[in-house]
Amino acid sequence: MSETRPRGESFEYAGAIVELVDAPTVLAAARVNPVELLRRADWPSPVQRVDLTVASADRPDGPVHTFSAAISTAEEPLSKERIRKLVLGTDPIGLLLAKRIEAGDPIATRIVDNIGAAAAAAYKKLGLDRATTPVTQREPGTLADAVVGLQAELTYDETGTVVRLHAEVPRDDVTPAHLQAFVGLTLQAVIELAGPESLTGRKYAVSREAVASKVPATTQTVTLDMVGGLADVVAELREIAVSFRHPEAMARWGARRPQGLLMYGPPGTGKTMLSRALANEIGADFREIRTPEILDKWLGGSERNIKQIFRDARRYRVPTLMLFDEFDSIISYAGSGGDAASQAINAVAGIFKQEMNDLIEANPNVIVVATTNFPHRVDDSLIRSGRFDVKISVPKPDEASRTEIFRKMIHGLIAAHEAPGFRMFAEDLDLTALAAASHGMTGADIKEILRRVQLSKAMQDARTGGQVAPITTDELLASVRELQGPTGPR
Repeated sequence: MSETRPRGESFEYAGAIVELVDAPTVLAAARVNPVELLRRADWPSPVQRVDLTVASADRPDGPVHTFSAAISTAEEPLSKERIRKLVLGTDPIGLLLAKRIEAGDPIATRIVDNIGAAAAAAYKKLGLDRATTPVTQREPGTLADAVVGLQAELTYDETGTVVRLHAEVPRDDVTPAHLQAFVGLTLQAVIELAGPESLTGRKYAVSREAVASKVPATTQTVTLDMVGGLADVVAELREIAVSFRHPEAMARWGARRPQGLLMYGPPGTGKTMLSRALANEIGADFREIRTPEILDKWLGGSERNIKQIFRDARRYRVPTLMLFDEFDSIISYAGSGGDAASQAINAVAGIFKQEMNDLIEANPNVIVVATTNFPHRVDDSLIRSGRFDVKISVPKPDEASRTEIFRKMIHGLIAAHEAPGFRMFAEDLDLTALAAASHGMTGADIKEILRRVQLSKAMQDARTGGQVAPITTDELLASVRELQGPTGPR
């Protein structure tokens, strides 16, 4: 049987409730890649941001787990949140525009981005982009938790706006109690900046996954932590996100982060979802370019559309991920023929090449992602290095990955919908059996399996007025067979 509910425990610290979700998994994952926690939490003034990271390192005495925290009182100068607040405000028109942007309206997005560029320039000229609250203490020190014997070094950066904590524990000795202790020391440092009562009534979730929220995950809110399976793909996307979020490190070494990413693979494997998750990992706006926005029946119209899209991209003043979904339908078989249709396609491809050549130099805030089910239909010169520096194959999930996809999707549904007195899923779900039965299926198929069972249960509930049993393994297996049909997955 497989664990279907994330294991978590709560503790109180200085009036705040902290939920530590599945600490053993956090520590295990940190052996492979750094794990970032608390990044999207809300903090009391003057604290603007807290980055807490668990990672692994090799030391002369052996491997260790490292716990690091950076507590910043400096506002990010041109962050998406600040620009949006500056431009949109809270008046009815601002709220309407915000809703239109959230719904993906390209015209509303273009209006706000253009106004935002001018506002950001004025903001910077007035010096308001450097608004900071220096911390008062400047001497390095130590914070300690006597219960587990954890000591964290406390240092301050040269600007006086960032407090850093660092602690190490031998890998063989590390336990969830060390993670909890370090979270407590981080909150102690926050209290020293914000005051003794500043955390009272607040709630924090220390988790790799967004399971603490009662809002169902959507394609707009998906993160890389929510992606089931595809460990290698997720690891590579994390590397891209790190390079995007740390331009100072790139500049110091004269390195250039990828400006273009091509993801290819069968339909339903999650390429679009991964693109959205990458944007959220970066903290970027998500701009999806659909085929009708480019292709035009009138001569020269498609070329003008491409130029306009990239002209707008050069003016974005907040981090933005531009997604060209189903890329092959926009740029297909470049150079393959001499008829009028092929010449039109070649012209669009040519303009696209020109626009991609210097995009990162013109605007380092933008990264371009293209997805396709048919990579052979895209001309190699269009996606060469320098335009699309990273190419990632997104395959159909194997059995282990399908188990992970089932687990994460069910975790999300439990977090969003279960409540006292209501259980959505039975305790003894056999995820291994579900993964084996769903051979050849994709993440989209697994989502449909769950949707069908949810709908069936909801209809039973509506007819009987409640008293419907939780979803069982047998019901999910029946849904798998139904979706597969007589000839396998469709």
